Amino acid sequence: MASESTVTSNSTDDERPKVVVIMGPTASGKSKLAVDLASHFPIEVINADSMQVYRGLDVLANKLPLSHQNGVPHHLLGTVSPNEEFTAKAFRDSAIPIIDDILARNHLPVIVGGTNYYIQALVSPFLLDDSAEDMDESCLGDPPGITQSENSFPTENDGSSYGYDLLKDIDPVAANRIHPNNHRKINQYINLYTRTGVLPSKVFQGKAAENWGQVDNLRYDCCFICVDASLPVLDRYVEQRVDCMMDDGLLNEVYDIYNLNADYTRGLRQAIGVREFEPLLRTCVVIDMYERERELTEGSRVEKGKTLFNGNLMEMVRSSNDTESTILLEEAIEKVKVNTRRLVRRQKRMLSRLQTLFGWNIYYVDSTEAISSKSENAWARQVVEPAVKIVKSFLSENGSLSSTFGTSNDTGMKIIQRDLWTQYVCKACGDRVLRGLHEWEQHRQGRGHRKRISSLKSKGQFPGFVEQKVEYS
Repeated sequence: MASESTVTSNSTDDERPKVVVIMGPTASGKSKLAVDLASHFPIEVINADSMQVYRGLDVLANKLPLSHQNGVPHHLLGTVSPNEEFTAKAFRDSAIPIIDDILARNHLPVIVGGTNYYIQALVSPFLLDDSAEDMDESCLGDPPGITQSENSFPTENDGSSYGYDLLKDIDPVAANRIHPNNHRKINQYINLYTRTGVLPSKVFQGKAAENWGQVDNLRYDCCFICVDASLPVLDRYVEQRVDCMMDDGLLNEVYDIYNLNADYTRGLRQAIGVREFEPLLRTCVVIDMYERERELTEGSRVEKGKTLFNGNLMEMVRSSNDTESTILLEEAIEKVKVNTRRLVRRQKRMLSRLQTLFGWNIYYVDSTEAISSKSENAWARQVVEPAVKIVKSFLSENGSLSSTFGTSNDTGMKIIQRDLWTQYVCKACGDRVLRGLHEWEQHRQGRGHRKRISSLKSKGQFPGFVEQKVEYS
């Protein structure tokens, strides 16, 4: 791994460790840029892709092949069991000691991935809900020597709304912050008040409200680089990539982990490219099971781990006379493409929110021409060279990035303070509770909400929503 630069500590008062974070939508070229940076800096990569952390299914997760890693150390890449739920909190707890080890070797940690909530959990102690709950636990936890039975406030039924109604009477500000069904937190808040007489909202405001996700409170001194491209180019590239993944055996990989009784909302099975094939695989599995049973009945033995589909399953389905399976296959492939395009848009929106809500200084490099022309020269000129300059400036002694590097904040977007203290109830969606203006706006712009509103309007009904505001000092 060649390097023409070393990692130097800045001489400013900011003594937080320096890390580089490469972000961006799916298929923009994040992993490729990280490897290219290794020709200029002594880096080690920490994978922050929620699917690439799992072992196996290399085609599905689009992992960077070992031959393309060019000897650059990669961490948290294919290390987690596919049956495990690797949460953002688990990622944070795994990544922090790895970063410490990298820094101890005087190397530069580079976090790479499109799973923005992984990155948020890692760099911002106050951003992830789990972290906020950890903080609450330290404030609201039982004092030493006191058991749950000694300090529990008498409630009629932990599973009812009684506790939430009681909390609203005691501290409406705190009640507004949590969901009515979060019974554990409701009881914690009530117990805090009965033990100390202190309103829970006062505790939380003092410790977290002013720190919530703001860039000055990040765990590390971060250089955020976003590899981005225009939507039309990314859309075309995503469709081409899905076709290539199918040719490389994506369907076989998914079939190998298929289980009729599996939970497809957890772990690797929730990934785009798995759940879309469930209707097709259910048909294939039924056929496979039938053939196995028939062979066993006839006295034949089926080798362990062997299936009917030893070749490319996609080609076998397409060449079969089973019209239903062929239709299901083509529908599934199209769904994978559609869902991946939607993912790209969600990722772009999230990057924008990280700037407008939390003030993250994200520096953009444009891979549009490199992707559309498949030109290595365009990649080096428009992606690698600007990124190298950004990192060099970040590592320089003054520790500040030059104003010549553009961020999307240059367009005049204002930083918005996150509102956690206003509760919204959407009548159109069955009295769904939304916490804060940001969460309400996300819900209001969602497809499900807009469909319900359109349906109600066509019927001459429009309940709107109820906004409840609580002022606090």
